[in-house]
Amino acid sequence: MRTLIKNIKELLQIRDASVKQVSGTDMKELPTIKNAYLLIENDLIADFGSMTNLQDYEVDTILDAANKIVLPAWCDSHTHIVYAGNRENEFVDRINGLTYEEIAANGGGILNSAKKLQETSEEELYEQSVKRLEEIMLLGTGAVEIKSGYGLTLEAELKMLRVIKRLSQNYPIEIKATFLGAHAFPKKFDTNKEAYINLIINEMLPKIAKEKLADFVDVFCETNYFSVAQTDTILNAARQHGLIPKIHVNQFTSIGGVQIGVEHNALSVDHLEIINEGDINSLKESQTMPVALPSCSYFLGIPYTPARQLMDNGLPMALASDYNPGSTPSGNMNFVVSTACIKMKMTPEEAINAATINGAYAMNIATTHGSITKGKKANLIITKDIPSYGFLPYAFGSNLIDQVVINGAIV
Repeated sequence: MRTLIKNIKELLQIRDASVKQVSGTDMKELPTIKNAYLLIENDLIADFGSMTNLQDYEVDTILDAANKIVLPAWCDSHTHIVYAGNRENEFVDRINGLTYEEIAANGGGILNSAKKLQETSEEELYEQSVKRLEEIMLLGTGAVEIKSGYGLTLEAELKMLRVIKRLSQNYPIEIKATFLGAHAFPKKFDTNKEAYINLIINEMLPKIAKEKLADFVDVFCETNYFSVAQTDTILNAARQHGLIPKIHVNQFTSIGGVQIGVEHNALSVDHLEIINEGDINSLKESQTMPVALPSCSYFLGIPYTPARQLMDNGLPMALASDYNPGSTPSGNMNFVVSTACIKMKMTPEEAINAATINGAYAMNIATTHGSITKGKKANLIITKDIPSYGFLPYAFGSNLIDQVVINGAIV
């Protein structure tokens, strides 16, 4: 099956296969071809170039992208979209002045979602999650990481991960699964937190590994959640089962989470709303990707990740949605890119790099996703008629997507 997209106004994110991420000042560069074509063969990018060099290919389908821009589909490396119900009541509580931490202390937050999920059947959980997955695909996401962490019991965590696996089997989008049993301490373990950590290490991790339900492991390393020492213990245990760390750090406080992530060669450290010079220096000496979640900051009214400070220190940056019921009930990566430009002062080039090639790196799929490269997956966004790619973050409230292609097929 061959599809030719011709007369592309501008084809974005042209990369050599050797480029797995971009950092620092390189993030300001977004290689493009104007008046371009792109050839898809089955599910892969087979060729691309200037229309002046277009050969007489035999194809099954031709798409005319005159006045339209084509770019790689978004790679969303941090979500929690498998969850039950919603937390709109907490949204109102925040409007009335309660903080995220106060809501959690009153039995809301993660423990509220865990209670709902434990009471929801696996089939119902799957059906709720399908709607969210289909929604983000139509919004241009072509690869997504999904975490557990709203189960907090062996049975419920397994239920979440089995739903993630089923989604992966039933949809063409690339899905990576992360075990986040260390998301919060269940109430029953308030006075014996080590017992819950032992449950994670001795029961959850072996069962998850045996059933091959996760690619990554995550810990919410934060004040009032999991300490640096507890995070270290869990990551050491997860390593024995071949799980790669991707951890929540520095959302509210800087307690050494970045350093423990780097020490464990974490693929990414996510949130980073609060960072200091020591955190930056640790990241400089690593291969770990900093990931910002600007729509979480928008929704909660907390500081934004200081992207300029990170990039001006030569670091890379990825953007992700954090789609979850409590702090970011949206998986719209177009809004994420816009918010990064508006609130974090990232240029359109930096934001698009962060949401494509660097997002793919933060999911360990940069060899197959995140750029227009021969042999990579044909996961594409075809925009509507727009003046330039800078219009994508500029017109933050408009749906500027005409078509989405995942694995060579129009969604």
